[in-house]
Amino acid sequence: MHPTLQQIQDNKGFRTGNFFLIAGPCVLENESMGFGIAEKIKTITQNLGIPYIFKASYKKANRSHKDSFTGIGDKLALSSLHNIGKKYDLPVITDVHSVEEARQAAKYVDVLQIPAFLCRQTELLVAAAETGKVVNIKKGQFLSPEAMQFAVGKVQSAGNNNVWATERGTTFGYGDLVVDFRGIPIMQSNNIPVIMDVTHSLQKPNTSSGVTGGLPHMIETIAKAAIATGADGLFIETHPEPSKAKSDGANMLALDKLEGLLEKLLKIRRAILE
Repeated sequence: MHPTLQQIQDNKGFRTGNFFLIAGPCVLENESMGFGIAEKIKTITQNLGIPYIFKASYKKANRSHKDSFTGIGDKLALSSLHNIGKKYDLPVITDVHSVEEARQAAKYVDVLQIPAFLCRQTELLVAAAETGKVVNIKKGQFLSPEAMQFAVGKVQSAGNNNVWATERGTTFGYGDLVVDFRGIPIMQSNNIPVIMDVTHSLQKPNTSSGVTGGLPHMIETIAKAAIATGADGLFIETHPEPSKAKSDGANMLALDKLEGLLEKLLKIRRAILE
């Protein structure tokens, strides 16, 4: 296990120090895309003392339109993720959607992420657990934080205690999500690290245009509240030019705004640990 992940597991997050950060683009849009983003974020997080995990989907399985961009090819994308982790000595996380994907992706990355809409899929959770990798389960938009104990339990019952949970908002009507910050301590009661997915919780799903909208101007608000609530980590999708991103651009943070945001969040973190 990568030292950063081992530290997170040993400390059940970083409740006595800095939060950790999962950040990167929504999906790899070309073979070289992730390298520059990973390098920039590593430099920022090293300077700030924030443990960092690079994220990117190697393919997108849940798109509004059949013709929407889904990826550059599984093998090429997974190889790129592996090479990013190796070049910058970073742990890497990516989504998986099936038993076979879990087994395949585990050969290339350090953390397997279970998408929110699949968080109850027993076979997928068990398959991810059996790879021995860290498993990050996103809480379904339809699920209470209390119910996440059962998803966590499925991973643990397969012999893998390296499991995290991520809050990403709860469905509020057809086209909106809300964040109930009570969910963070509730899920932490399972004795696992809990992460706030800042950017996905600001999606505006099910729009009539068929393209998911978002509220990126609220990223700082949600991130500040999550740190104040005691989240162990933050999940933030970021892109050099969100308006040109091929997936989820409407709710991503511009890469050049990340450093300033993290500096503000560290002040809150230090204040609540005093």
